[in-house]
Amino acid sequence: MKFAVLDFETTGISPDKDEIIQAALAVIDETGAVCSQYAAFVRPDKPVPAEITRLTGIRDEDVRSAPELEEMLSQMVPLLQDVVLVGHNVEFDARFLQAALDRSGYLAFTGRMLDTVELTRLMYPTLPSYSLTSVTQTLGIRHDRAHQADSDAMATAELFKLCLDKMRNLPVFTLQRLNTLFDPDRSDLGWLIADTMAWREMQPLQAEEDYHYFRQFAMKVGDWGEEAGDGQDHAAAAAEALSELSFEQYIATVRGNLQELLPSYESREGQDIMFNEVMNALQEESHLLVEAGTGTGKSLGYLLPSLYYGLKESKKVVVTTHTLQLQEQLRQRDLPLLQKVLPMPFRASVFKGRSNYLCLRKFESRQQIPDHALSWDDAITRGGMTVWLGETLRGEAEELNIGGRNKEEWDQVSSDAASCLNRACPWFRRCFYHRARQDASKADLVITNHALVFTDMRADSRLLPAYDRLIVDEAHHLEEVASHHLGQKTGHSSLALPLQRLWKDSRTGLLPQLMNAVSITDHEEAPAWAEKLEAAVSKLHEIRDAWERWMDALFGMLSGQAAADESGSLTLRIKPSDLPANWQNLTIDGNNVIQLLSDFIRPLDKLIAEIREQLDELTIQGMTTDMSGLLKDLQEVRSDTQSFVTLGRPEFVYWLEGHSQYRGRSVYVYGVPADVSGLLKEGVFDRKASVVMTSATLTVDKSFRYVTDQLGLDAAERDGRLKTALLPSPFNYRKQALVLIPRDFPAIKGRDGDPQFINALVKSLQEVAVTVGGRMLVLFTSHRMLKTVYGPLTDSLELPAYKYSVKAWMGEAGAG
Repeated sequence: MKFAVLDFETTGISPDKDEIIQAALAVIDETGAVCSQYAAFVRPDKPVPAEITRLTGIRDEDVRSAPELEEMLSQMVPLLQDVVLVGHNVEFDARFLQAALDRSGYLAFTGRMLDTVELTRLMYPTLPSYSLTSVTQTLGIRHDRAHQADSDAMATAELFKLCLDKMRNLPVFTLQRLNTLFDPDRSDLGWLIADTMAWREMQPLQAEEDYHYFRQFAMKVGDWGEEAGDGQDHAAAAAEALSELSFEQYIATVRGNLQELLPSYESREGQDIMFNEVMNALQEESHLLVEAGTGTGKSLGYLLPSLYYGLKESKKVVVTTHTLQLQEQLRQRDLPLLQKVLPMPFRASVFKGRSNYLCLRKFESRQQIPDHALSWDDAITRGGMTVWLGETLRGEAEELNIGGRNKEEWDQVSSDAASCLNRACPWFRRCFYHRARQDASKADLVITNHALVFTDMRADSRLLPAYDRLIVDEAHHLEEVASHHLGQKTGHSSLALPLQRLWKDSRTGLLPQLMNAVSITDHEEAPAWAEKLEAAVSKLHEIRDAWERWMDALFGMLSGQAAADESGSLTLRIKPSDLPANWQNLTIDGNNVIQLLSDFIRPLDKLIAEIREQLDELTIQGMTTDMSGLLKDLQEVRSDTQSFVTLGRPEFVYWLEGHSQYRGRSVYVYGVPADVSGLLKEGVFDRKASVVMTSATLTVDKSFRYVTDQLGLDAAERDGRLKTALLPSPFNYRKQALVLIPRDFPAIKGRDGDPQFINALVKSLQEVAVTVGGRMLVLFTSHRMLKTVYGPLTDSLELPAYKYSVKAWMGEAGAG
């Protein structure tokens, strides 16, 4: 079987209106070698659009003397005989191919087609992006001229060979799982997997020593209870190394090791002050506020003294951050560096919120859902996760590329307390969440996030291991996280998603699955149980309809009484002393939802408990546990809805948010404590011996007064238990920075600017770029404005007189 890797460059995205301007084909033979290639420019009837030239580098003069479409096809069509067509987003190239074949009088291509985007998602589920440029860069594939067909075709051919080779070397259990997931009669990807499975069965038995096998899954990790621990050995070694070492000597030793490892490392005044301030706070059991600007080296500033103190005094230290990104930075950059330069061994672990970990029991249960009941995206995501099981040591969502719709598939299999069987679960000793808890209990230093600290506080400290020294990085977010985590947020999806997981259609959802599982048992109560479950479905539909009506009514009030901002967002504060005119009608609709939920939850909860007690079959036990978890989600929605309808918590501030474009589905109902200072004082500062808080922005006019009041640190300050430190910056801003504010710019209208503003901005950026010789980073707060500016700015700066290159990167708005 031969594979033909096809790539076209075109004048646009419509095969009916746009034309091919470059074509390339790379044919891979049975040995996996590229046995023949074809590449040619194609002469279009119209000029190459400017934006296509910017993207591909292909100009009118490149295609002016090129062969016409029919001549190109006369050379390419013979190479397409009896091949499997391969492409990166193959549907795009195939549509242009079919249109070209039809236009030139050829028969349509009827062979199999494989998409390397899907194949890469399956084989490499942890890649940050699946664009060809990103994939080739990450996997080390040569790709010199991105967006030129010959280079793209060869890069895609190498990518396809990598994916095929990886598939052929997967553990047999993983390959069998994929073979079950993708029907070869329904998809060409399924055919490839079945063909690979057949090929594998013909090969000599391969040793698979790097995997652990359980319940027909191949995993990278085994039973965490059987993993040898060296806790006492490393603690003894650390104690011995530090026994005769003062803190000053320890810092000097580490500094010397850093300079040896990193010749460019140099001591910074602010960081040196921070070492001592943090150490004193930990020793003297006081709280500390440290403002340390960019470049101070905050991470090492608190990690070095924390590890010294914790290991010398046998005290566990917890570090909390606001974002998962900073957690990963500490894990991947700072901790490995410290393992190399510290004079003693230490153990550190990263412990995240429970929903960040895969639940293996849920994942196994999801494998029972037939492939025809899955969307194609869900099948690819689940297949990729099956491959990932043989690679991951931690089972964290952060490792996977699961944005957009794929997030729903993760939500179906993520760990949660409500549906956990704990020690009764067959997967308990391999559970990623419990493995992480075990690691945290053995660690000297635990890195977590603000949200989990407050979840632990609400759970009476049952989640995190015992500790009394806390380091808070990104501390300027602490009050906000406390407010939202100790409050409530209920949106359209808060109820819609749990209801959908209970019942999506007659084949999909926990209710139809449980009905089917119960019906095939021989228990005498099975018919009665199935009948009650069927009755619950009709109640579910009533709840869904009532929820939609209430969300639409809330949006009606919101849009009628709140003015939308430039982006279409709406916000309305609900004050008990000044209720909206139609509040009474809204409470009637809200109370209807509350009553329907009560009538649904109580009998179903009782029925589930009865089924679980009478039937001990593992699949049914798993389903009933998952359903109990969803019922707890519904109970939480009911409680939050009741709180909002009655405005029942006088210490809360309530408000609504929504968007004019998405109407009722965009509505969120909020209720948060107006003042969390007392809660923070009681739950954090009074309970911990020392809390160190650091950020680049803690002061107002160089005073810590505001943050002291907001966080409830007044009493600690009065008692002499609060210290503060405002660290000097390592930068001389007067000499190293210049801030310029233009006074002749037109006013910006709207979030994305009007044509007059955009034109002025493009002209200004061009002048500055020419003046400083390029070397500029321009930050935008609007994706749309970036896109609008990018085209004309590129046109002006890539003229022969300047020849500057302009690149655009777009991150997620509000990331972090």
